[in-house]
Amino acid sequence: MKIVLLDSATLGADLDLSPLGKFGEVVAYPSTEPGLVRERIEDADFVIVNKVKLNESTVGDNSTLKLVCIAATGFDNVDLGFMKSKGIGVCNVVGYSTDSVAQLTVSMVLSLATHLPEYNSFVEEGKYSEGNVANKLTPVYHEIAGKTWGIVGLGNIGKKVAAVAEAFGCKVIANKRTPDPEYNCTDIDTLCRVADIITIHTPLNEGTRNLITKERISAMKKDAIVVNVARGAVVDEAALCEAVKNGDIGGIGVDVYSQEPFKADSPYYKVKDLANVCLTPHMAWGSYEARVRCLSDMIKSMEAFIAGEKRSRLV
Repeated sequence: MKIVLLDSATLGADLDLSPLGKFGEVVAYPSTEPGLVRERIEDADFVIVNKVKLNESTVGDNSTLKLVCIAATGFDNVDLGFMKSKGIGVCNVVGYSTDSVAQLTVSMVLSLATHLPEYNSFVEEGKYSEGNVANKLTPVYHEIAGKTWGIVGLGNIGKKVAAVAEAFGCKVIANKRTPDPEYNCTDIDTLCRVADIITIHTPLNEGTRNLITKERISAMKKDAIVVNVARGAVVDEAALCEAVKNGDIGGIGVDVYSQEPFKADSPYYKVKDLANVCLTPHMAWGSYEARVRCLSDMIKSMEAFIAGEKRSRLV
């Protein structure tokens, strides 16, 4: 049996892949361009991908491929309909990154709300030591206790963030396709209009693509903090960047982009140096512990497949 990893670099160089050896030959490519996919998986039984797109164009008429393991929860990079038509199983990993993504989400919110980088820079640059005042209190920051924290998407991550928000004394409201009676759920327009903090945790699908539109961004509070750790295309990226650049919202934290990595022509490139902007390189999911759980879960799905069982299967 042959296992091929098409973009192993996205899993981190420190992750021990040797447990995969129990299944047979393991070939790991740090990254794979679309034109090389077909060649690299032509004799593979199992394929592991994170971001590489698998569809009719890249997979072709492969006759050996039996199972695709997506090293993520989101599966918008794999054409499930095509895989099903070819009899190829597809599984993903759910719940492995909840703590990791929630941790980054809250870190971004707190950093933006407290203007932490600006205060840190004041000390790093020696300005604090050169002065004669014991403290510095500008830019002014406010406690988040008592603020309204709006959560878009109430999956495992959204619920974890909600629990932390409540622990800080925030009033939590949420938007969910099917309202949850345990939470104060509301429509997306109301959430965007009334929330002081908005964090986005919804998967990308046709119902959520461009969910946070230019109009909804325009309706947000002038000091609203918006954090997107879901998928780039859930948000109108140009409108979001324009709003923070013009001071129409208070700040943004973003870990995901419609083009990854984003290039110099991206709207994010134009605002990346602003003090009220926190951009990270799609790393929210990737604590060491989360990556270990991800690999372990994929191995369990492979074992289940070999045993004739279905586990975490999408098709």
